[in-house]
Amino acid sequence: MDRRTLLGGGVAVVAAGGVGYWALNRESAAPVTQINAATTEGDTEAAEAIDTSSIQEMVLGDPDAPVTFMEYASFTCPHCANFHNGPFQKLKSEYIDTGKVKMVYRDVFFDRFGLWASMIARCDPNRFFGISSMLYEQQKEWLAGNEPAAIADNLRKIGKVAGLSDEQIETCLADEEKATTLVSWFEQNAAADEVTSTPTLFIDGVKHSNMNWDDLKKLIDEALAG
Repeated sequence: MDRRTLLGGGVAVVAAGGVGYWALNRESAAPVTQINAATTEGDTEAAEAIDTSSIQEMVLGDPDAPVTFMEYASFTCPHCANFHNGPFQKLKSEYIDTGKVKMVYRDVFFDRFGLWASMIARCDPNRFFGISSMLYEQQKEWLAGNEPAAIADNLRKIGKVAGLSDEQIETCLADEEKATTLVSWFEQNAAADEVTSTPTLFIDGVKHSNMNWDDLKKLIDEALAG
């Protein structure tokens, strides 16, 4: 799917497109959603040419925690929702909330709906992780029907429940520059870190695929032990 279609009209700027330069393949037997590169040289150069320094890195926990956990995930990825609603909850309570682990969350966009969700979540950085939890916990509900107008309204409702004003929500959804920059930021990050599926996990810079809580806990404990 060409990245240019993502940024061409609809709920403000993003309602009529899909995301590229990554095409989605949901047929993997593994508990991840695959990202298949479908880039052109022009798309790659366009992504690299955009200054993405305005995009805030979303960090949860003590910034000086001894171990850094980074997750690449998409709000429309069912395996990411499973990870969030399972292993992540234990990671947060046992390691992040106790100051042992710092988490960095990096958005991945498979489709316009994931981009819209990210724009709502990022509307107020202080509410990002709270809104993210709502998006993952209610993923099936807000994505139901696959109708763009209905999904946009569902995301508006989540934003309002989270405490965003109508003006904030509409301003964030209409921010064409932010949408363009987010897509390029995702593309640059995914290419640099060789991310090919979601969720992809990094523990102190070492890449891992999706895993259950017991395996994740073991790796975190090993990292803490040094």
